[in-house]
Amino acid sequence: MSFDAWRRRADAVRGLPLEMILLERGATRDPHDKSKWRTERGSLSFSGSQFTNWCLQIGGGGAIDLVMHLADVGFREAVVWLEQRGGASHTAVLEVPSRGAIAIRHATTRTAGQRSSLLSLPVPDPSQLNRVGRYLIERRCLPGALVEPLIASGKLYADHRGNAVFLLVAGKAHRPIGAALRGTGPRVWRGMAPGTNKNAGFFWTGDTSSLTIVLCESAIDAISCRALLPDRIALSTSGARPNPRWLSGLIDRGYTIECGYDTDEAGERAAAAMRVLYPSVTRLQPPSHDWNDALVAHVSAGH
Repeated sequence: MSFDAWRRRADAVRGLPLEMILLERGATRDPHDKSKWRTERGSLSFSGSQFTNWCLQIGGGGAIDLVMHLADVGFREAVVWLEQRGGASHTAVLEVPSRGAIAIRHATTRTAGQRSSLLSLPVPDPSQLNRVGRYLIERRCLPGALVEPLIASGKLYADHRGNAVFLLVAGKAHRPIGAALRGTGPRVWRGMAPGTNKNAGFFWTGDTSSLTIVLCESAIDAISCRALLPDRIALSTSGARPNPRWLSGLIDRGYTIECGYDTDEAGERAAAAMRVLYPSVTRLQPPSHDWNDALVAHVSAGH
């Protein structure tokens, strides 16, 4: 897509209200200061279109900057995220082009000036599966007995760059709404497939008969948690977010929810905010910084 096309799309969403974005991302207003909000990235205040994060001492202006800051995504991902929440009603239709990425087009009913958006999932490359499997099993200590069924089901696959691709799904039909990507090379790299709506779905693994769900920050953490706590369903929220859109639905369906976010400032802050919003949620701290660290330590100790 050309630069001019992206600029037109950005112009259509740049002026969306910051308060709408904060609410959509699960932020809560400070009861003592109406201009301040408690967000997934710390305390933030805004005046008009300008915002400042007092914890990180950075700021910006406009809806796109705010989404880039809160979601830790790039410009284009932020534009797509805003388009998906700008009043459109979406119906997903799977399209498999002859070449390039797998695309899920969101047919929409929109106001004038709004456009359809594409979720571009990486094309599976079976020739890279051995590399992904070695990374997950040998370097991250994930049990092959858990990794292999995920690959067989299509919930985990490799792309042509050798990235591990973890599908995010939503709804009873488990339709894909995005993917989390994890690099398997020497450089630490993680990202999301373009057009992914992290707030609309999740990666999960576990026994479907279980009524206890542990929320983890990443897909690798979810698989690690499942290895350590096999009686639970482990689910990735793709980051420490206090109010994923689907969470209240799981609670209403009778699941016991345990917040297993990392034992760091961001994880503790998000877990505390989640428990304010949903008092039935309990905090379950990983034995180490995160669930994968705990699993690696467990395996290293010879258990």
